[in-house]
Amino acid sequence: MKQLLLGDEAVALGALHAGLSGVYAYPGTPSTEITEYIQQAPLARERKVHARWCTNEKTAMEAALGMSYAGKRAMVCMKHVGMNVCADAFVNSAITGVNGGLVVLAADDPSMHSSQNEQDSRFYGEFALIPILEPSNQQEAYDMMGFAFDLSERLKEPVLLRIVTRLAHSRAAVETAEQPREENRMNPSTDQWVLLPGIARKKYAALIEKQPLMEQEAATSPFNRREHATKPASQGIIACGIGYNYIKEVCGQEADLLKVSHYPLPVEAIQALAAEHDSILVVEDGQPVVEQEIKGLLGAGYRVEGRLTGTLPRTGELNPDHVATALGKPSTQVYEPARQLAARPPQLCQGCGHRDVYGALVEIINAYPDARVFGDIGCYTLGALPPFKALSSCVDMGASITMAKGAADAGLRPAIAVIGDSTFTHSGMTGLLDAINENAPITVIISDNLTTGMTGGQESAGLNKYEAICLGLGMDPAHLHVVTPLPKHIPAIAQLLRKEIAYEGVSVIIPRRECIQTAARHARQAKQNKA
Repeated sequence: MKQLLLGDEAVALGALHAGLSGVYAYPGTPSTEITEYIQQAPLARERKVHARWCTNEKTAMEAALGMSYAGKRAMVCMKHVGMNVCADAFVNSAITGVNGGLVVLAADDPSMHSSQNEQDSRFYGEFALIPILEPSNQQEAYDMMGFAFDLSERLKEPVLLRIVTRLAHSRAAVETAEQPREENRMNPSTDQWVLLPGIARKKYAALIEKQPLMEQEAATSPFNRREHATKPASQGIIACGIGYNYIKEVCGQEADLLKVSHYPLPVEAIQALAAEHDSILVVEDGQPVVEQEIKGLLGAGYRVEGRLTGTLPRTGELNPDHVATALGKPSTQVYEPARQLAARPPQLCQGCGHRDVYGALVEIINAYPDARVFGDIGCYTLGALPPFKALSSCVDMGASITMAKGAADAGLRPAIAVIGDSTFTHSGMTGLLDAINENAPITVIISDNLTTGMTGGQESAGLNKYEAICLGLGMDPAHLHVVTPLPKHIPAIAQLLRKEIAYEGVSVIIPRRECIQTAARHARQAKQNKA
């Protein structure tokens, strides 16, 4: 049967049809919809597939590895920066190997639509020495899931599947299997997954010995193929992942190309393409991973063009116009971009509790010339923009507390951290423990809207536990406060902030009010249930 699916949904359904027993994830655009789809899928509910959100990407990776150890198929989902969080477990999983199939899904975000950077997750796969799959369309995203799980179990290694925003959030018709595969039976590993140096050295040697087999798998993969042009072409093209679509849109059947969607690179096929052309254009969405490798493979005397040479833009996601320009073909653009379109930057929702937090904060920090507010990742990051312009930094998940502590260690006063509820449990708790252990003179605002609001309202891992967590970390109860952020309370919250800023030690203020989006959703649901 055929279904109209987002790329994320195609990944999710493909995993379910491949016998998935558990998905582990932390929400992050553009990967969020994968886990949400599985949570709502009838097959997942029927089979009781594990599909709860995790506290962060590291815990997700480790839990999935545990399910694989027990012999069942597991998937980990995250956006590209989540790979940084789970890197310890991810890289070591290649050394331990796997038992049940394990697929790690990384959703990259070229152009930084909702991210801090443009990092390319293919580097992580190469670093870990494991196979990488990169679908070019939604059909391949679905098909690759069964292939990836089979490959993982065949090689006894995790497989990285990399998608990009344009694929994750666009729809296409996908032909799906009529009969889903059964789940694996429980079959715990009898191998030793203990990475003591003496064992790890042997396992690392075994991983190196698998590399020729991984290369052979890629060389014969159905997702890597040569397509000859219908007439002589002056230049060879290597099209990676979604870049294949842009080549086909611009060139049709006139491109002499090698489609690459399974890594390690198919070396012999690349050498054959190079032998027939004086130059090769590499079209890849993301960083110039393949372009760099091919330069080394073909030598300095062979001309390889792409992002490094400026033939394609060095930053941002690609589109058919970029490819057309690189190939000297007419633009595919139908309409000129608007020239006088007013900027519409994102803003906090009207009525959002974060607004009232910033209202109180802005009221007082102007009285302190050296005041700095260290922000974090979430809806409240928009406090850096007008009308508040309150934040001095936003670097990565959980950085607000530790950066405020470091600035306070340097003598900065006042140093204030603003962090959300979900981000606090993701990676802010350890920073607060550091601050408590030294009684650092910082004021921490945990802005609690009772949900993971930025990614669509998923449940926060620490829901209704934040005071207990802070006290458990050793927080002085006299400097732990819960307030309700409403316009009428702004003067009282501002007064409390002044008092705690004057205190030469750690203070925590938790403004708590439900996100207006999830509150409205819950109200509608309650009304429907009552009816």
